[in-house]
Amino acid sequence: MTGLSDDIRDLASDYVLGLMPQGEMRLFEELMQRDPDLTRHVGGLRDSLLPLDLSAAPRDLSEGFGDSTRALLQTDVADGPAAPVPSEPRPPRPANITRAPFGRMTGLAAAALVGIAVGFGAGGLRPLPEPQVVAVLLDDQGVPQAVVEDYGNDTATVRFVAQIDVPADRSLQVWTLPTPEIGATSLGVLDRTAPTRLTFDDLPGPMAQQLYEVTLEPAGGSPTGRPTGPIIGKGFAAPQV
Repeated sequence: MTGLSDDIRDLASDYVLGLMPQGEMRLFEELMQRDPDLTRHVGGLRDSLLPLDLSAAPRDLSEGFGDSTRALLQTDVADGPAAPVPSEPRPPRPANITRAPFGRMTGLAAAALVGIAVGFGAGGLRPLPEPQVVAVLLDDQGVPQAVVEDYGNDTATVRFVAQIDVPADRSLQVWTLPTPEIGATSLGVLDRTAPTRLTFDDLPGPMAQQLYEVTLEPAGGSPTGRPTGPIIGKGFAAPQV
């Protein structure tokens, strides 16, 4: 990551203040492991809040916390879910910390982190080296739809982060624009939104700000070899190495 966007800085503030949902927190920590700048930024935030942490008065756990925690740990999965652990209301967000609406931030976090934290092993794919570029593909409302990781060796991967309905007579097709002279080039055709490894030939290595997009095409892919259907999402590559 070259520099930290305002959205990532907002996420870092939520992480340090303990306002980040548990699932989003795990993804954010995976991103920190890959980005030294982000790790340093989070460390700086923690240092700045240390005097406040030290001044906070200790608080007792809520009544019944220990019993319900033990019950949760001892319950067999086959017996169904354990009783919920009592929790206190989430503290109000400090007025001096800005953040985009929750739904938008959830999408941003997913788009920024899902390709990194989840990986492609869960989809039965062999681990790949570090991607050279990552592109977050957004729809016309700015909502993340997919993440493309290009490894610069005629291999890329795509993972969708939004629910996309693919009619039976349609396919999804992933494209990139290496250069204006080459034009839009297909990276692969998909019939569903499963994590997919894409292989292709004779393309130059990916570059910063290279365009990637996904379109909805007739079954089997575009009949012209160029994008013809509506754009599901598009975005520009960000270097990772």
